[in-house]
Amino acid sequence: MNIERKPTTAKVNGQLWGARARDWADIQEQSCLPVYHEVLKRAEVGNTTRYLDVGCGSGMAAGLAADLGADVSGIDAAEALLMIAKERVQQADFQLGDLENIPFEDDSFDVVTGFNSFQYAGNPALALGEARRVTKPGGTVAIVTWGNPEGMDAASLVAVLKPLLPSPPPGAPGPFALSDESKLREFASSAGLRPTDVFDVDGLWIYPDLDTAVRGMCSAGVAVKAMEHSGEEAVTSAYAAAFAPFLQSDGTVRLGASFRCLVSQP
Repeated sequence: MNIERKPTTAKVNGQLWGARARDWADIQEQSCLPVYHEVLKRAEVGNTTRYLDVGCGSGMAAGLAADLGADVSGIDAAEALLMIAKERVQQADFQLGDLENIPFEDDSFDVVTGFNSFQYAGNPALALGEARRVTKPGGTVAIVTWGNPEGMDAASLVAVLKPLLPSPPPGAPGPFALSDESKLREFASSAGLRPTDVFDVDGLWIYPDLDTAVRGMCSAGVAVKAMEHSGEEAVTSAYAAAFAPFLQSDGTVRLGASFRCLVSQP
Protein backbone atom coordinates (compact mmCIF):
# COMPACT_ATOMS: atom_id res chain seq x y z
CA MET A 1 0.00 0.00 0.00
CA ASN A 2 1.54 3.30 -1.09
CA ILE A 3 0.14 6.21 0.93
CA GLU A 4 1.55 9.72 0.96
CA ARG A 5 3.03 10.47 4.38
CA LYS A 6 1.80 13.96 5.14
CA PRO A 7 2.84 15.69 8.38
CA THR A 8 0.93 14.41 11.39
CA THR A 9 -1.27 16.68 13.48
CA ALA A 10 -1.23 14.95 16.86
CA LYS A 11 0.34 17.92 18.67
CA VAL A 12 -2.34 20.34 17.44
CA ASN A 13 -5.21 17.90 17.94
CA GLY A 14 -3.92 16.99 21.37
CA GLN A 15 -4.01 20.61 22.50
CA LEU A 16 -7.48 21.21 21.04
CA TRP A 17 -9.14 18.07 22.40
CA GLY A 18 -7.35 18.26 25.73
CA ALA A 19 -8.28 21.88 26.44
CA ARG A 20 -11.63 20.98 28.04
CA ALA A 21 -11.02 17.32 28.77
CA ARG A 22 -13.10 17.11 31.95
CA ASP A 23 -16.19 18.59 30.29
CA TRP A 24 -15.82 16.12 27.42
CA ALA A 25 -15.52 13.19 29.83
CA ASP A 26 -18.28 14.29 32.22
CA ILE A 27 -20.81 15.71 29.74
CA GLN A 28 -20.32 15.02 26.07
CA GLU A 29 -18.79 11.58 25.75
CA GLN A 30 -21.88 9.83 27.10
CA SER A 31 -23.69 10.89 23.90
CA CYS A 32 -21.65 8.15 22.19
CA LEU A 33 -22.74 5.34 24.52
CA PRO A 34 -25.27 3.72 22.14
CA VAL A 35 -22.72 3.39 19.34
CA TYR A 36 -20.01 2.16 21.74
CA HIS A 37 -22.30 -0.62 22.96
CA GLU A 38 -23.47 -1.64 19.48
CA VAL A 39 -20.00 -1.76 17.90
CA LEU A 40 -18.50 -3.76 20.78
CA LYS A 41 -21.44 -6.16 20.56
CA ARG A 42 -21.12 -6.67 16.80
CA ALA A 43 -17.35 -7.09 17.09
CA GLU A 44 -17.98 -9.77 19.72
CA VAL A 45 -15.64 -8.19 22.25
CA GLY A 46 -15.26 -10.50 25.25
CA ASN A 47 -12.91 -12.40 27.55
CA THR A 48 -10.45 -13.50 24.86
CA THR A 49 -10.34 -10.20 22.95
CA ARG A 50 -7.25 -8.04 22.59
CA TYR A 51 -8.86 -4.64 21.98
CA LEU A 52 -7.43 -1.31 20.79
CA ASP A 53 -9.35 1.97 20.68
CA VAL A 54 -7.71 4.40 18.23
CA GLY A 55 -8.42 7.96 19.39
CA CYS A 56 -9.65 6.60 22.71
CA GLY A 57 -10.21 10.01 24.31
CA SER A 58 -11.19 9.77 27.96
CA GLY A 59 -11.66 6.02 27.77
CA MET A 60 -15.39 5.36 27.97
CA ALA A 61 -15.40 2.79 25.16
CA ALA A 62 -12.24 1.22 26.56
CA GLY A 63 -13.94 0.91 29.93
CA LEU A 64 -16.92 -0.86 28.39
CA ALA A 65 -14.58 -3.27 26.62
CA ALA A 66 -12.74 -3.93 29.89
CA ASP A 67 -16.06 -4.64 31.60
CA LEU A 68 -16.65 -7.30 28.92
CA GLY A 69 -13.37 -8.93 29.88
CA ALA A 70 -11.17 -7.66 27.04
CA ASP A 71 -7.46 -6.93 27.30
CA VAL A 72 -7.62 -3.20 26.54
CA SER A 73 -5.24 -0.71 24.95
CA GLY A 74 -5.76 2.80 23.61
CA ILE A 75 -3.96 5.61 21.82
CA ASP A 76 -4.79 9.32 21.72
CA ALA A 77 -3.12 12.64 21.01
CA ALA A 78 -4.54 14.46 24.06
CA GLU A 79 -2.61 13.85 27.27
CA ALA A 80 -5.36 15.43 29.38
CA LEU A 81 -7.94 12.97 28.01
CA LEU A 82 -5.58 10.03 28.53
CA MET A 83 -5.14 10.99 32.19
CA ILE A 84 -8.89 10.57 32.64
CA ALA A 85 -8.86 7.32 30.67
CA LYS A 86 -6.16 5.95 32.99
CA GLU A 87 -8.28 6.89 36.02
CA ARG A 88 -11.27 5.06 34.54
CA VAL A 89 -9.52 1.93 33.26
CA GLN A 90 -6.45 1.44 35.39
CA GLN A 91 -5.56 -1.97 33.96
CA ALA A 92 -5.47 -0.73 30.34
CA ASP A 93 -2.39 0.21 28.30
CA PHE A 94 -2.95 3.78 27.11
CA GLN A 95 -0.36 5.44 24.87
CA LEU A 96 0.12 9.06 23.83
CA GLY A 97 0.89 9.40 20.12
CA ASP A 98 -0.02 9.78 16.47
CA LEU A 99 -2.75 7.75 14.84
CA GLU A 100 -0.46 7.60 11.80
CA ASN A 101 2.21 5.79 13.84
CA ILE A 102 0.46 3.41 16.23
CA PRO A 103 3.01 2.20 18.81
CA PHE A 104 2.08 -1.49 18.74
CA GLU A 105 3.43 -4.50 16.84
CA ASP A 106 1.90 -5.96 13.69
CA ASP A 107 -1.03 -8.35 14.20
CA SER A 108 -1.43 -7.43 17.87
CA PHE A 109 -5.20 -7.02 18.25
CA ASP A 110 -8.41 -8.91 17.59
CA VAL A 111 -10.54 -5.76 17.44
CA VAL A 112 -9.54 -2.17 16.62
CA THR A 113 -12.09 0.65 16.76
CA GLY A 114 -11.97 4.29 15.69
CA PHE A 115 -14.93 6.25 17.05
CA ASN A 116 -15.00 9.53 15.11
CA SER A 117 -11.21 9.52 15.12
CA PHE A 118 -9.64 8.53 11.79
CA GLN A 119 -10.93 11.66 10.02
CA TYR A 120 -9.13 13.90 12.53
CA ALA A 121 -5.70 12.48 11.67
CA GLY A 122 -3.34 14.54 9.54
CA ASN A 123 -3.46 11.67 7.07
CA PRO A 124 -6.64 9.61 7.59
CA ALA A 125 -5.65 6.95 5.06
CA LEU A 126 -2.32 6.37 6.77
CA ALA A 127 -4.02 6.21 10.18
CA LEU A 128 -6.46 3.59 8.92
CA GLY A 129 -3.59 1.68 7.35
CA GLU A 130 -1.88 1.61 10.74
CA ALA A 131 -5.08 0.26 12.30
CA ARG A 132 -5.08 -2.52 9.70
CA ARG A 133 -1.40 -3.25 10.37
CA VAL A 134 -1.89 -3.90 14.09
CA THR A 135 -5.02 -6.05 13.56
CA LYS A 136 -4.63 -9.82 13.45
CA PRO A 137 -5.62 -11.68 10.28
CA GLY A 138 -9.32 -12.43 10.59
CA GLY A 139 -9.72 -9.64 13.16
CA THR A 140 -12.05 -6.65 13.04
CA VAL A 141 -11.50 -2.95 12.31
CA ALA A 142 -14.51 -0.72 12.98
CA ILE A 143 -14.75 2.81 11.58
CA VAL A 144 -17.38 5.08 13.14
CA THR A 145 -18.32 8.47 11.74
CA TRP A 146 -21.34 10.78 11.60
CA GLY A 147 -24.50 9.41 10.02
CA ASN A 148 -26.41 11.02 7.17
CA PRO A 149 -26.75 14.71 8.15
CA GLU A 150 -30.09 15.11 6.34
CA GLY A 151 -32.78 15.30 9.01
CA MET A 152 -30.33 14.75 11.88
CA ASP A 153 -30.86 17.17 14.80
CA ALA A 154 -27.19 17.17 15.81
CA ALA A 155 -26.10 18.15 12.29
CA SER A 156 -27.27 21.69 13.00
CA LEU A 157 -24.79 21.91 15.86
CA VAL A 158 -21.96 20.84 13.57
CA ALA A 159 -22.96 23.30 10.85
CA VAL A 160 -23.24 26.27 13.20
CA LEU A 161 -19.46 26.38 13.72
CA LYS A 162 -18.56 26.65 10.04
CA PRO A 163 -18.54 30.48 9.87
CA LEU A 164 -16.57 30.66 13.13
CA LEU A 165 -13.69 28.45 11.99
CA PRO A 166 -10.66 29.37 9.87
CA SER A 167 -11.15 28.73 6.16
CA PRO A 168 -10.21 25.10 5.43
CA PRO A 169 -7.55 24.34 2.83
CA PRO A 170 -8.86 23.59 -0.69
CA GLY A 171 -10.22 20.08 -0.96
CA ALA A 172 -10.31 19.49 2.80
CA PRO A 173 -12.98 16.92 3.77
CA GLY A 174 -15.92 18.20 5.79
CA PRO A 175 -17.25 16.60 8.99
CA PHE A 176 -19.70 14.46 6.99
CA ALA A 177 -17.24 13.40 4.28
CA LEU A 178 -17.45 9.73 5.28
CA SER A 179 -21.18 9.71 5.99
CA ASP A 180 -21.89 8.57 2.43
CA GLU A 181 -21.77 4.76 2.48
CA SER A 182 -19.94 4.43 -0.83
CA LYS A 183 -17.20 6.84 0.30
CA LEU A 184 -16.91 5.07 3.64
CA ARG A 185 -16.50 1.71 1.92
CA GLU A 186 -13.95 3.20 -0.48
CA PHE A 187 -12.01 4.65 2.45
CA ALA A 188 -11.82 1.22 4.10
CA SER A 189 -10.89 -0.59 0.89
CA SER A 190 -8.12 1.90 0.10
CA ALA A 191 -6.38 0.87 3.33
CA GLY A 192 -6.49 -2.81 2.43
CA LEU A 193 -9.58 -3.62 4.49
CA ARG A 194 -12.55 -5.70 3.36
CA PRO A 195 -15.85 -4.11 4.46
CA THR A 196 -18.25 -6.70 5.86
CA ASP A 197 -21.09 -4.60 7.29
CA VAL A 198 -22.34 -1.02 7.39
CA PHE A 199 -25.01 0.02 9.86
CA ASP A 200 -26.36 3.13 11.58
CA VAL A 201 -26.84 3.70 15.31
CA ASP A 202 -29.29 6.36 16.43
CA GLY A 203 -29.11 8.01 19.80
CA LEU A 204 -30.74 10.73 21.89
CA TRP A 205 -28.57 13.44 23.38
CA ILE A 206 -30.03 14.58 26.71
CA TYR A 207 -28.68 17.43 28.80
CA PRO A 208 -30.13 18.61 32.13
CA ASP A 209 -30.14 22.27 31.03
CA LEU A 210 -28.98 24.61 28.29
CA ASP A 211 -25.78 25.68 30.04
CA THR A 212 -24.65 22.07 30.36
CA ALA A 213 -25.48 21.40 26.71
CA VAL A 214 -23.34 24.33 25.60
CA ARG A 215 -20.47 23.29 27.89
CA GLY A 216 -20.60 19.79 26.48
CA MET A 217 -20.41 20.93 22.87
CA CYS A 218 -17.68 23.44 23.68
CA SER A 219 -15.47 20.62 24.94
CA ALA A 220 -14.91 19.20 21.44
CA GLY A 221 -11.65 20.06 19.70
CA VAL A 222 -13.39 21.71 16.75
CA ALA A 223 -15.24 24.05 19.13
CA VAL A 224 -11.99 24.99 20.88
CA LYS A 225 -10.50 25.75 17.47
CA ALA A 226 -13.47 27.99 16.67
CA MET A 227 -13.02 29.80 19.99
CA GLU A 228 -9.38 30.46 19.21
CA HIS A 229 -10.41 31.94 15.86
CA SER A 230 -13.65 33.81 16.70
CA GLY A 231 -13.78 34.06 20.49
CA GLU A 232 -15.56 32.07 23.17
CA GLU A 233 -18.62 34.33 23.29
CA ALA A 234 -19.30 33.86 19.57
CA VAL A 235 -19.15 30.07 19.92
CA THR A 236 -21.27 29.81 23.07
CA SER A 237 -23.88 32.16 21.59
CA ALA A 238 -24.01 30.15 18.37
CA TYR A 239 -24.49 26.91 20.27
CA ALA A 240 -27.15 28.40 22.56
CA ALA A 241 -29.13 29.51 19.50
CA ALA A 242 -28.70 26.12 17.81
CA PHE A 243 -29.92 24.29 20.92
CA ALA A 244 -32.99 26.53 21.33
CA PRO A 245 -35.33 24.38 19.15
CA PHE A 246 -34.53 21.36 21.32
CA LEU A 247 -35.15 23.00 24.71
CA GLN A 248 -37.98 21.21 26.54
CA SER A 249 -40.60 22.66 28.87
CA ASP A 250 -38.83 21.09 31.87
CA GLY A 251 -35.57 22.85 30.99
CA THR A 252 -33.80 19.79 29.61
CA VAL A 253 -32.33 19.71 26.11
CA ARG A 254 -33.07 16.68 23.90
CA LEU A 255 -32.02 16.04 20.31
CA GLY A 256 -31.30 13.11 18.03
CA ALA A 257 -27.98 12.08 16.52
CA SER A 258 -26.89 9.27 14.23
CA PHE A 259 -23.59 7.49 13.67
CA ARG A 260 -22.61 5.38 10.67
CA CYS A 261 -20.44 2.36 11.38
CA LEU A 262 -18.39 0.18 9.05
CA VAL A 263 -17.04 -3.17 10.20
CA SER A 264 -14.17 -4.62 8.16
CA GLN A 265 -11.43 -7.23 8.14
CA PRO A 266 -7.79 -7.07 7.03
